Amino acid sequence: MGGVEQVIFQLSEGGIRHGIESEVLYLSPRGAMRDEKLSDHFTHRSYENFQFASTGFSIGAFRDFAQLAAKADIIHYHFPWPFMDLVHFLTRVKKPTVVTYHSDIVKQKWLLKLYNPLLHAFLRDVDIIVASSPNYVASSGVLGAYVDKVKVIPIGIDRSTYPEVSETLLAQWRGTIGSRFFLFVGALRYYKGLEFLLEAAQQTKLPIVIMGKGPMEMSLKQRAKDENLENVYFVGALSDSDKSALMSLCFALVFPSHLRSEAFGISLLEGAMYGKPLISCEIGTGTTYINIDDETGYVVAPGDSASLSHAMQKLWDNPERASEMGAASLRRYNEKFTGQDMVKSYAEIYKSLLD
Repeated sequence: MGGVEQVIFQLSEGGIRHGIESEVLYLSPRGAMRDEKLSDHFTHRSYENFQFASTGFSIGAFRDFAQLAAKADIIHYHFPWPFMDLVHFLTRVKKPTVVTYHSDIVKQKWLLKLYNPLLHAFLRDVDIIVASSPNYVASSGVLGAYVDKVKVIPIGIDRSTYPEVSETLLAQWRGTIGSRFFLFVGALRYYKGLEFLLEAAQQTKLPIVIMGKGPMEMSLKQRAKDENLENVYFVGALSDSDKSALMSLCFALVFPSHLRSEAFGISLLEGAMYGKPLISCEIGTGTTYINIDDETGYVVAPGDSASLSHAMQKLWDNPERASEMGAASLRRYNEKFTGQDMVKSYAEIYKSLLD
């Protein structure tokens, strides 16, 4: 599960306590399926016919969406997904709408010029736009045009949805990678800044665990091999229990994303929830809404391995200060980023739409 998927899961599960029944429609090459139970809510999938520019398309989704939306009181979209905009207009469903604006479109700049008319037509048509941090609203050229309908609700996660970790599993991981290491968790994609993390690994020789999979996995592993980075451990995609074990054990959470495609940083927030000091980059998004420089951790220049190395070494050499920052991270999570607070804020928006 990725960051957006985690947000949808938290909203669907948490909304039950507010009398909200959520049903989720998504695309998959596995084929169509209705009424699939995921924990305490239902999901539906439409067959994904093809992908173009990282966007899934489905012929059957038009019918599936129209049928499901006809029963709903509110439609909640998650942006960006250009296919969703087409579905919104072509099905002509007239229901109250809210869209969570997760990120600007950063990479496909030439396609963005073609998509812009549809993008702005969609954002003009929806009732409420939700951004995940004031930082992102301030730095997004797109959201600036819709400030009258933008509300900020920080992404939240619920610790109770994360598994408790057995001492046996903790012992297994200690035996494999030790009990003091930096941890990265996330998809291995172009905007995650992992090439700079490998450079920092070369410069500091500090132990780093990289959890996740993605398009850059093979090239990153090859680079680590070529440079004899025996202090870097690629552990792949793991279960939630293993992730919780690594979060519990790690010395600090390092999050070197260097481009605005990283709009928030769920795994950075997970690090705060586990009371870890954080290292992230200043990219004008939610990462520096979670991580406050010199309070919950360190914020460094994006794409700068020297700055990243310095921050890592400074934490490593000052475990007492690192512990204080970890405690501050946990306090900030409890104050601003709990799943309960996020769901409550969305419930209020839903109610305002119906009223």
